[in-house]
Amino acid sequence: MTLISQAKSGITDIIREVAEAEGMEPEKLRRKVVAGEIAIPFNPVHSPKPLGIGGGLPVKVNANIGTSPDCLDMEEEIKKAKISVEYGSDAVMDLSIGGDLTDIRRRLIEVLDVPFGTVPIYEAGISAAKKSAVVDMTEDDMFNAFENHAKDGVDFTVAHVGVTKESVSRLKKQGRILDVVSRGGSFHTAWILHNEKENPLYENYDYLLELAARYDLTLSLGDGFRSGCIYDANDRVKIQELLIIGELVERAREYGVQTIVEGPGHVPLNLIESNIMIMKSATKNAPYYVLGPLVTDIAPGYDHIVSAIGGAIAGYAGADFLCYVTPSEHLSLPTIDDVREGVIAARIAAHSANLARGIGTDLDLEMALARRDLDWDKMFSLVIDPEKAKRYREERKPSHEDVCSMCGDLCAIKLPRKYLRGEE
Repeated sequence: MTLISQAKSGITDIIREVAEAEGMEPEKLRRKVVAGEIAIPFNPVHSPKPLGIGGGLPVKVNANIGTSPDCLDMEEEIKKAKISVEYGSDAVMDLSIGGDLTDIRRRLIEVLDVPFGTVPIYEAGISAAKKSAVVDMTEDDMFNAFENHAKDGVDFTVAHVGVTKESVSRLKKQGRILDVVSRGGSFHTAWILHNEKENPLYENYDYLLELAARYDLTLSLGDGFRSGCIYDANDRVKIQELLIIGELVERAREYGVQTIVEGPGHVPLNLIESNIMIMKSATKNAPYYVLGPLVTDIAPGYDHIVSAIGGAIAGYAGADFLCYVTPSEHLSLPTIDDVREGVIAARIAAHSANLARGIGTDLDLEMALARRDLDWDKMFSLVIDPEKAKRYREERKPSHEDVCSMCGDLCAIKLPRKYLRGEE
């Protein structure tokens, strides 16, 4: 039985554990899981720490890792996975396209206790490309990849079910500056055009749901047509894909299959809220998983900051799950340091969104009190990256331990304590 099916009969141990962690009444959480407003990606084979996404819960963060044909170092990917969790990522996805993908997936699952996601179409397409071309993958290749990932214990998989003959036709008719920037979306688009057939994941969606239900696999319905530049944001191609996905979300709920919806890519600040509202309406409040959004196209090397700006606004507007972006986005495969920076930036965005929604305000109050008291140990215990904060303070030590080297004895906090509060 799937988690949704079990939840229809009552509160499960997993729901109770998530409810306790999130401070939500178990019955309220149960109802939201049944309605499809909260997803808890949990494959019993993997049995990760249960994580609730959506439905008014705090915004969560995902970190993408994975090999490429040019950068194939399994030990580095394992280190990336571990460092992402160490710095607060709530989930990890493997986007590997280089090396033995099955071995990579299995080794990462072994070292992770958080929900783990993959993109099975990569494996199907790359296997076909080794023999001839990506567009020669078969329908069986696609569905077998999903089943193999589920058998291995993957908790959630991306399925680009909104890339259909109809939406590809819209893409050709409308035109974009950057047609398709999603790798999985490009695989399906090319396959549809080359074979002149419907996307099997869409045409035989019921079979995909049967597979997902068999293994209690959460489907992350992929943003195959997310915008790759600001100019293409919120266009008809993306909205059409979203409407198709909205219908498929409802069908998944009928099967008892959990879903997450992905989007939207590069979006200017003024269009983020409308994108979230359209998505939530079209999918009847399914959990929304956003890459970024990236709010400008001109900052390679700093796209973790660009993404954090968009992510904070998206989270405040109702997005539930932020996919981190690293400084090397658009430039190269990320390093371990890039992964750390990406996770920290995404966590700042998520926390900022949560604060604006009235969640987690106690942490900032504690920090304010610690700053008032110039309690440096307490401050370091509260910051998102204590290692970096301590290093900065150590590198330029103040002349007096209770202040910092920016102001010294002219500390703006210390002076009022003496003259306003009468403290020595």
